[in-house]
Amino acid sequence: MTLDLRADPIALTAALVDIPSVSQDEAAIADVVADALRTQTEGFEVIRDGNAVLARTNRGLPTRVILAGHLDTVPIAGNVPGRFVVENGEQQLYGCGSVDMKSGDAVFLHLAATVAEPICDLTLIFYDCEEIAAEFNGLGRIERELPEWLEADLAILGEPSGGRIEAGCQGTLRARLTTSGTRAHTARAWLGNNAIHQLAPILDRLRNYRAREVDIDGCVYREGLSAVQVSGGVAGNVVPDEAEVVVNFRFAPDRTLDQATEHVREVFAGLDIGFERTDGAPGALPGLSAPAAKNLVEIVHGHGGGGVRAKYGWTDVSRFAARGIPSVNFGPGDPNLAHKIDEHVPTAQITTVTQILRSYLTGA
Repeated sequence: MTLDLRADPIALTAALVDIPSVSQDEAAIADVVADALRTQTEGFEVIRDGNAVLARTNRGLPTRVILAGHLDTVPIAGNVPGRFVVENGEQQLYGCGSVDMKSGDAVFLHLAATVAEPICDLTLIFYDCEEIAAEFNGLGRIERELPEWLEADLAILGEPSGGRIEAGCQGTLRARLTTSGTRAHTARAWLGNNAIHQLAPILDRLRNYRAREVDIDGCVYREGLSAVQVSGGVAGNVVPDEAEVVVNFRFAPDRTLDQATEHVREVFAGLDIGFERTDGAPGALPGLSAPAAKNLVEIVHGHGGGGVRAKYGWTDVSRFAARGIPSVNFGPGDPNLAHKIDEHVPTAQITTVTQILRSYLTGA
């Protein structure tokens, strides 16, 4: 298959959707993306790193902007190939990855081939394995092995944001809270100590938890602490001696990961429980005061893209922010539709995001 990068980015999105690329199976889409960048763009150095494709210009321009997007999707659920549907007078493109985030990838690829005289040097990063465990994340691999490719004045991640700028992102951590008791026969339950029953104080504190709201650069981040898994029990006639609840804390980017962990510990202080943080990633501050970010905000606003809002959820902007690079989420599609069977993107948003970024990259 050959991609036409100069085609309308709506058609390019549809072509990308029709290439299955479930996490850890991105070789086919990486092949066609790499081939298209090598044969249809000018002035780009293009390399392949596993199932990631990287391209950059070196024109000696005063600033550099990264356009980054992941190539993988969640498992297909009968929604490939894609299909166009007109609903309420508006064309929609349905299909796995249409929102998250092949429409964003299509915009970036199209611009790489059609912006002849950008005002900044460009780096494009199309990476693998974003939708699964962090240990497989292709951008994380690039950060470890090819860090020079992540140097820039601004990073734009094509995550779905409804054509608005979603700044920064929340941090996230998971922790395992455990209780212990004494095993006994349920016919003589008084001889035991039920570890599951001891989860009740943990659940009470979660039920009564009041989430903090934080305004950072005009973006309001709302935190949340939730139980996401409960387990325990040995058999139907045994008082269990072990039980656990896994909690997930989504925290505002003004907290470090260690500070967020300490906050979760404080929520459950005084309870006789075990505590282990099992996973975590810091958030990203908006970084909208940087000149490159300010210019993008002004252009989006001028195109009727609305105000900047906080990104709820964690995205790879965190990796750029940790390196001191201002970064934003900006792409077509409603993030609430990501991963759904009926995932779909209004094609007009693909056009609008393309126009906005073309204006930004050319200084028009």
